[in-house]
Amino acid sequence: MRILIPALLAVLLTSCTFVQDRYSAMAPGPYRAVLALEYNPIVPNPKGAPIPEKTDLDFDEVTEGQLPFTMDVVYETDSTFRIVLHNGEEEIVVPAKDISSGRDQQAGRDTVRINFPVYDTYISAYHEENIIEGVFVVNYRDNYRIPFNARFGQGHRFTPLRKPPAADVSGKWAVTFGRGEETPYPGIAEFQQNGNHLTGTFRTETGDYRYLEGTVQADKLYLSVFDGSHAFLFEARIKEDGTLGGTFRSGRHYITKWSARRDDDFELISPDVLTLMNEDVPLSFSFPTTDGKNISLDDEEFQGKPKLIKIMGTWCPNCREEAEFLKNYLAENEVKDLQVIALAFEQYGADDDRSREAVRRYTDNLAPPWPVLLAGPSDKDAAGRALPMLNKIISYPTLLFVDRDNKVKRIYTGFNGSATSKYEEFVSSFTTSVEELIGE
Repeated sequence: MRILIPALLAVLLTSCTFVQDRYSAMAPGPYRAVLALEYNPIVPNPKGAPIPEKTDLDFDEVTEGQLPFTMDVVYETDSTFRIVLHNGEEEIVVPAKDISSGRDQQAGRDTVRINFPVYDTYISAYHEENIIEGVFVVNYRDNYRIPFNARFGQGHRFTPLRKPPAADVSGKWAVTFGRGEETPYPGIAEFQQNGNHLTGTFRTETGDYRYLEGTVQADKLYLSVFDGSHAFLFEARIKEDGTLGGTFRSGRHYITKWSARRDDDFELISPDVLTLMNEDVPLSFSFPTTDGKNISLDDEEFQGKPKLIKIMGTWCPNCREEAEFLKNYLAENEVKDLQVIALAFEQYGADDDRSREAVRRYTDNLAPPWPVLLAGPSDKDAAGRALPMLNKIISYPTLLFVDRDNKVKRIYTGFNGSATSKYEEFVSSFTTSVEELIGE
């Protein structure tokens, strides 16, 4: 027995050491992560004056700007791993090549950096045992850093509680966003509730709010999404009259109110009438590639061919989903001599080296089989000046269907992605429009 006990201890210690050595970075498995959207500086406020961003809100936030999401660490080898972000039905994979880990010798702590290269954003953090702490950084915004933490082994999103819901909010809701002097804008909420679990999205006239996931607890509902670019947080109270009222946060730069009522008949303005052509200005443009080569609609390679002109930004998740749809469509369908040109309106401006690098990263990661041109800054007024043949630019993405004579046959504003009930309708109408272009 005296011999067996030391031997057994040696085996156990060896086993523990093996596991630790095998996973030299983050432990594999599920994590519950949180972005702290609420900015809480230590500022003297002896009179208890109202905080500006919290005034005019008729809903008391419970999460205090804490946006949760879940993710998994999945090892591919003993030293490399990918990260999978979860938002409802959507899984977003950050490949091992975009993740680096190491040791901060000065701080004496292990580090990890998670790059979202298409969006020019990243998470930089320290990790030890089962906790990760750091910041989510958006490079194209000035000094934009959101505190981030994640805990290993936790699978819930908002809460593990299971308070009986006051109502089933499944279905279609007419929504109004806006507060104070802000111009209100409409939306449609599409919710699916199963017990406490809640998923869905919001459709607006400029695009959808992606795959949202959350919970209903008593008379409160909570939804969030984080995809490396979007950081959306919704809260609301289910009122006694059956309506909803709450807050919507986008990152830490925007907060507004939203209210909703059930309305199966409510519709948004058609995406086909939001952007129009100025009849006295013909469709024409010339913009550079990242290598400085100018590409014009008048170039010989586009003459006499049908075209799709994508107005987009590399920073825009709706634009990315549209691009992935289009790439798959081109690969799976006979499109004859159809040409595609993407016009990128970037956060840094057209003449900034950072914009060129953003487009290079975008093309390296997405590999679109069409040119992506640097068209200008993402400011919509500036984009309108770059394309004066359009009456306005109100959304990224916007898609122009152009015939063989360079006449615009259709302009589709925004994107109803796969998270929405309108996605199949978009696919059908897109197919019809393309077939009409290539059949002419």
